[in-house]
Amino acid sequence: MFDYFIGMLQSILTFFYNLTAGIGFANYGLAIVLMTVVIKMALYPLTVKQIKSMKGLQVVQPKMKELQEKYKNNPEKLQKEMAILYKESGVNPLAGCLPLIVQMPILIGIFYAIRDFNYLNTPSFLWMTDLAMEDPLYILPVLAAVTTWYQQKQTTTEVTQQSRMMMIFMPLFIGWISTTFPAGLVLYWVMSNIIQIAQQWWMYREPAEIKGEAN
Repeated sequence: MFDYFIGMLQSILTFFYNLTAGIGFANYGLAIVLMTVVIKMALYPLTVKQIKSMKGLQVVQPKMKELQEKYKNNPEKLQKEMAILYKESGVNPLAGCLPLIVQMPILIGIFYAIRDFNYLNTPSFLWMTDLAMEDPLYILPVLAAVTTWYQQKQTTTEVTQQSRMMMIFMPLFIGWISTTFPAGLVLYWVMSNIIQIAQQWWMYREPAEIKGEAN
């Protein structure tokens, strides 16, 4: 089943490569960029749901703090009151996790699709001579870390010790692990982050309303 999914991703990559060839600029890097745009557009409805959920949680956050303080010695009562708050506000705290869950198999599939792809020629792009190998100048890993950090910063409204640690650890981890991945995969990650940042900026332009925005 997963091999079929990888084959489908490779077929999509081939399609976009042929598309770039048709306009006289055959390039696998550009094909990966185009494929990333299409995948992010296909996932856009889930992204909307994720961001609306985050905005809804931001709106009810003051009330959540009140409940946590009021029932800090009664976890069972706190859980019930939080469930009521979510229901009355139209907020689904789990909705924000759905796009991440969906994107994980896509990311894994793209890793194998790019690594095992039968390239017609050496997949060079910009300063990279081979997208199937690691970025020799480590520019993409740095961009992966920076865009991951900024994407997190966009959605962080309350700076706690935990969120501060995540904003430091996660980008550094992504940057470090990207040095061992094929440059084509890191290119996908960076482009995906850039598109996500643009989508989040667009949707965070207006303040959230509790009802409707969080559904």
